[in-house]
Amino acid sequence: MLESINSTKDLKKLTIKEKEILAEDIRKYILEVVSKNGGHLASNLGVVDLTLALESVFDPEVDKIIWDVGHQAYTHKILNGRKEELKNIRKFNCIAGFPKTKESKTDSFNTGHSSTSISAAMGMAKARDLKQEKHSVIAVIGDGALTGGMALEALNHIGCTKTNVIVILNDNEMSISKNISGLNMFLSKLRARKSYTMSNIKVRKVLEKIPFIGKIIVKTIRRLKRGIKQLIIPKMYFEDIGFKYLGPINGHDIEDLESILKKAKELDEPVLIHVLTKKGKGYEIAENKPDKFHATSPFDIKTGKPLKEKTKDYSKCFGDKLIELASKNDRIVAITAAMKDGTGLGEFASKYPDRFFDVGIAEQHALTFAAGLAIEGMIPFVPIYSSFYQRAYDQIIHDICMQDLHVIMCIDRAGIVGADGETHHGIFDLSFFKIIPNVVIMAPKNFKELEKMMEFAVKIRKPVVIRYPRGGEGNEKIKKSYPIIFRKSEILSFGSDVTILAIGNQVNKAVSISKKLKLNNINAEVINARFLKPFDEYTVLKSIKKTKTIITIEDNTLVGGLGSEIKELIANKNLNNITIKSFGYPDVFVEHGSVDEIEKKYGLDEESILNYIKSTLKNKNGE
Repeated sequence: MLESINSTKDLKKLTIKEKEILAEDIRKYILEVVSKNGGHLASNLGVVDLTLALESVFDPEVDKIIWDVGHQAYTHKILNGRKEELKNIRKFNCIAGFPKTKESKTDSFNTGHSSTSISAAMGMAKARDLKQEKHSVIAVIGDGALTGGMALEALNHIGCTKTNVIVILNDNEMSISKNISGLNMFLSKLRARKSYTMSNIKVRKVLEKIPFIGKIIVKTIRRLKRGIKQLIIPKMYFEDIGFKYLGPINGHDIEDLESILKKAKELDEPVLIHVLTKKGKGYEIAENKPDKFHATSPFDIKTGKPLKEKTKDYSKCFGDKLIELASKNDRIVAITAAMKDGTGLGEFASKYPDRFFDVGIAEQHALTFAAGLAIEGMIPFVPIYSSFYQRAYDQIIHDICMQDLHVIMCIDRAGIVGADGETHHGIFDLSFFKIIPNVVIMAPKNFKELEKMMEFAVKIRKPVVIRYPRGGEGNEKIKKSYPIIFRKSEILSFGSDVTILAIGNQVNKAVSISKKLKLNNINAEVINARFLKPFDEYTVLKSIKKTKTIITIEDNTLVGGLGSEIKELIANKNLNNITIKSFGYPDVFVEHGSVDEIEKKYGLDEESILNYIKSTLKNKNGE
């Protein structure tokens, strides 16, 4: 069936039965692709039926469909001209794993972070009304994303203005980890009535077998059940804030979905459709472990096991060390924003349940909550992915740093993260934290240094940032490791020809480059910055004055990062005849691709840096 589908125009010609067959075809195709490439599996399998119904009733080339987060848009891409391209999804120079307006006019809004869709939908709907156009605007948002404050703000705005927007609440009881929130408790009460809709499958199959009148009975019962539902629970939360509430409805019944979507399309008011789906639907292993298959590396379909055995990474190192620290200090607590396992806190949560807090997808609340704990003497560790820390910038400034509170902000997934692309790369954190007063910024070169920095962070009563990358330590095993001293960098090798200053996981690269330079009779002085703030001016200035040539390496934007720090230092100290070159990312949003591919494109790979240094020193020496 999938072979005959090249656009939603083909989809609209199919019967319900044919769409059900197509749904199974699509699930098999997505499973095959993700098992080879990696990607977001469980979320995509869960919305296949919903997507088919949605794009049968609406026209994605005219109507505006906004997928919150967007990791569940694989079926949408298949139905809108990218079926073959899906085979290379998330690969360098191929289609992205999230909606991108530059890929297709049917991708109406770029997404990648949670809780943004309803606000965008409200803006697009108001623009439609001002232009006196007639198309529909639909936001598809998960129950986990609904805990984000921005989503609730948007619901409030739409409800009070009575703007014609359709919000589809894709309720699968999951964010990435299991949802934990008051809103989830409310939705659980609504789900308790899912017998009104979920029973449709079993009852309908029996009744439809009755000759002549079976289908009439099914339709009559369906109408009756909807009426009873509205009588039993009048004035629900969503209706109280101005929405017409429809549901809950079985998100895997295409016929029922189309029926309710058609009804919503006819209404000229805010509508919220509550759809119940199963994350990982159709692949039993993912259904049983949806959190493990939210985002996955390539795996064996039969067993569900990854093709490449996972090795220890920075998140695991962080989690293990935090347990050790917490065993010695009962004031240490941990906070996650719905990313318990992703940030390495799974074992901590089991061992110290009273000192572990999952606030849901609510990074702003997480940071001010941490401030409240800190001001009362607790020591909160808050591991959040770099790109998600952006969501709580005001809270970091206003609630933590202005009050100089002892909150330890652990920046996971710093630098390039690979296939998730521009919305998930962590290449701005050094810059946006650096301009904030009172904050201490550190980045470890390896696991051992991360552990030492965590120990140091507990002792220094200030706002602390520790940033570390996705994955492991890198190939270069650096044995030398001095104690962490406030504001003090670390000299890993002495030299007189060139200074190589690096931070975080780029230190491994700097050491490797220095060894290759040695083979060319070039002696490099390698400095592990350790601290971006406060910065060790003394050690770095001493080295620069000696070598007259400095190279900086960072996996951050060059705007406001380590390179900028050195250039400002050289200018402020009025140093002359200094050659400086900074390696990092330019003032752009970096696309998706493997770390190696992206580093090579932007000249941050080892070979490019090595060649630059050799060429520069050759010219400088007049050779």
